[in-house]
Amino acid sequence: MLNNIGLPGLLLIAVVVLVLFGRGKISSLMGEVGKGITAFKKGVKEGSKEIEDAAANDALDVTPEKDKDKA
Repeated sequence: MLNNIGLPGLLLIAVVVLVLFGRGKISSLMGEVGKGITAFKKGVKEGSKEIEDAAANDALDVTPEKDKDKA
């Protein structure tokens, strides 16, 4: 069904949406979408940084048991 939508169809849909919602409503909606995308990217970056930091801080103790008593 949506395979047959070309450039004229997309332009018609854009005009109808603009008439229904108005320019102000659409611009505020796009602003909110942009803020959401930015927050999502920031969260992903912070999450991956936390994982990397946790992996770097988890040093493995490879000292044999009998040598641990000497230290």
